[in-house]
Amino acid sequence: AELAELARLLQMPLPELSKKLADEDKSFVWIKRQVDESVGQKIQAMGLKGIYQRQEYRRQYPEGEAAAHVVGFTSVEDRGQEGMELAFNQELGGRAGSRRVIKDRLGRVVEDVREQVPPVDGKDLQLSIDSKVQFFAYQRVRDAVLEHKAKAGSVVVLDVQSGEVLALANYPSYDPANRKNLSGGQLRNRALTDIFEPGSTMKPFTAALALETGRVTPSTVIQTAPGRITITGSTITDAHPHGALTVSEVIQKSSNVGTVKMAMQIPPREAWEMYTAIGLGQKPRIDFPGAVTGRLRPYKTWRPIEQATMSYGYGLSASLFQLARSYTVFAHDGELMPVTMLRQDQPQHGQRVVSPETARQVRDMLRLAAGPGGTAPKAQTIGYSVGGKTGTARKQEGKAYTLKYRSWFVGLAPADNPRIVVAVMVDEPSKGVYFGGAVAAPVFSQVVQQTLRMMNVAPDIEVKPQIVGKPVATEQESF
Repeated sequence: AELAELARLLQMPLPELSKKLADEDKSFVWIKRQVDESVGQKIQAMGLKGIYQRQEYRRQYPEGEAAAHVVGFTSVEDRGQEGMELAFNQELGGRAGSRRVIKDRLGRVVEDVREQVPPVDGKDLQLSIDSKVQFFAYQRVRDAVLEHKAKAGSVVVLDVQSGEVLALANYPSYDPANRKNLSGGQLRNRALTDIFEPGSTMKPFTAALALETGRVTPSTVIQTAPGRITITGSTITDAHPHGALTVSEVIQKSSNVGTVKMAMQIPPREAWEMYTAIGLGQKPRIDFPGAVTGRLRPYKTWRPIEQATMSYGYGLSASLFQLARSYTVFAHDGELMPVTMLRQDQPQHGQRVVSPETARQVRDMLRLAAGPGGTAPKAQTIGYSVGGKTGTARKQEGKAYTLKYRSWFVGLAPADNPRIVVAVMVDEPSKGVYFGGAVAAPVFSQVVQQTLRMMNVAPDIEVKPQIVGKPVATEQESF
């Protein structure tokens, strides 16, 4: 009866408890670890012989699901298993001390045999993550995934001056304090581990290289009619035929044909050097487990059609995190910024990729792309100018493209003097709407506005009243 009551309190099947107690090969066995204090008190009150309790500490995760993929969790032995807990397990855990002694038959210490080794406390870590920005970003991407009946979603927010990661959120997520029935899908830090073809978000880099090398100016006219172009037998088309477009309009309208015509003027080696300079094909230098390299093949193996498709984001792959970092080139006056998950007190300097003038010109194009007449007017936010680029790509399974889509938006704000880069990805929206401008851009808009307000960044555009007057007839006039 006592064993049955003990099993009930521990929420453990009686045969399992009996098996543990019957193990004669052990002089000591854990029955259950980290039970609630109230349960422990009830068991102690039973006065069972041979049953002892040891006080332990258990991690609390106040941010819960919102920051699970950043913080990670520890094992019952307090060793990091995922996230920052794993990346900095040694620093956080410290080192136990030791003492070797001789005891008498009563267990009393008689003599120290060697010098004591003092314990070393674990270090404190201050993450770059802003808990409010993280929570809001998680909420917004979760809502978008549920609204569009999507498979998953991710958001990355970077401070372009310090390189700090202000938010890195994924949905689905999990509660680190309750890890029963966890699935691999919940554990995946998709922003860092999932790679995909970035699609149209690569077009601004093609334009940047053409501008930087003097092959075009923002006002150079490119004829995109009749809305298609054939490269070595393969035809590339635009979603909508446009005719003659300036380079700025090619980015604003997201013309594949216009982008390809710029790209084919550029030698493969120069294009490869640009892609490499913005971090593609390289593992991000960040103290975090699971970050992937992506795919960028050597330029000597490129066929002409591959050089063409890479210019608008097909034939290479990157993670959302890599994509967010690449846009710091436009946000930080042509420099690719180093990124970190740890708090930085000083502004950082990046690696020069293009000139400040080229970066400014592309920012102007990104502003057009996110405005009226562009592909993502839903990226606009109240009080702040924004610039960015949509991406919508069919998912590849094996060697074939399916009718499943990834939708994303990568952009910066405020557009004239950027403080943040925000990247949003929604995987497999299934309610009929799948373009990045409709699915991901609204999440970008909401996250940008909330983040800049929390950072006390002053609005850079006038906020117009949203009240519209409507004339109505008075009682006298109606007769």
